[in-house]
Amino acid sequence: MSLSTRSHLSGYLLILGGSILFSTKAIMVKLAFRHTPVDAISLLALRMLFSLPFFLVTGWLAAQKHKANAPLTRQQGLSIFGLGLLGYYLSSLLDFMGLQYITAGMERLILFLYPTFTVIINAVLFKEVFTRRQVVAIVLSYIGIFFAFYNELALNVDTRSLAIGCGLIFLCSITYAGYIVGTGRLLRQIHVMRYTSLAMLSATLGVMVHYFIAGKFGLQDVQGSMIGYGLLLAIVATVIPNFMVSAGIQAIGSNNAAIVSAIGPVSTIILAYFFLGERFDRFQMIGTICVIAGVVMIGWKGEKKQQ
Repeated sequence: MSLSTRSHLSGYLLILGGSILFSTKAIMVKLAFRHTPVDAISLLALRMLFSLPFFLVTGWLAAQKHKANAPLTRQQGLSIFGLGLLGYYLSSLLDFMGLQYITAGMERLILFLYPTFTVIINAVLFKEVFTRRQVVAIVLSYIGIFFAFYNELALNVDTRSLAIGCGLIFLCSITYAGYIVGTGRLLRQIHVMRYTSLAMLSATLGVMVHYFIAGKFGLQDVQGSMIGYGLLLAIVATVIPNFMVSAGIQAIGSNNAAIVSAIGPVSTIILAYFFLGERFDRFQMIGTICVIAGVVMIGWKGEKKQQ
């Protein structure tokens, strides 16, 4: 097996494993909300605080390893800071807030629309032309969301909560797409470890500022099992998959990564069935298949253009 082939195989495995670990986040958040009195910003603060030592260490190691590299330009520094806030402060906060209203399965399907938003962002900001296949993929994805939303509407009498939750996760998906677009471009200039560490440190700063502004000084509202959920979110659903996915994107590209990460909604739905008791019926199945098919179509088109 050639070095190039091994690198690509490792990239695919990293994306696969990272996507499955990322999918545990919604389960942990729902369980934390179910079994503790924690709110969204407190849980997010715990997640980022427990993640902080890992990113400090990896950031220092990356700096030592790449001492000969040119220092970051002002523009690069501001871009990393802004993307960190966008992807892991604002996007994560919207996600945690949305999970207070809707099921983990519905959350993952809406969040998984982010590749369709990356196509739109690239078209608007970088003048990339829409292809017919991309248009079909986007339409197919939103047909899938319609089926999933109809299913939730039939099961959930609280339509206001459903609308609020879905709206928050849609915003989360858009902001995360912006993070992915920016990350893909910056990773051409900056080593993945250095970039990931600095972006997460920026996000941690944003989360803690929000936490203090909200009047929650000293984490005095944290108690008992909240800490356990915070640790699990930090290590299993944040630190490990973050580096796995970033390294995988660097190895195989963001389009291929989008294809492999299609496992995410499926693994979330399966985990939600066993750990949260969420139902999975034919409408949700149709919606899931449509969304995944749309995202895979977008990824495959991008892969062919690169070859």
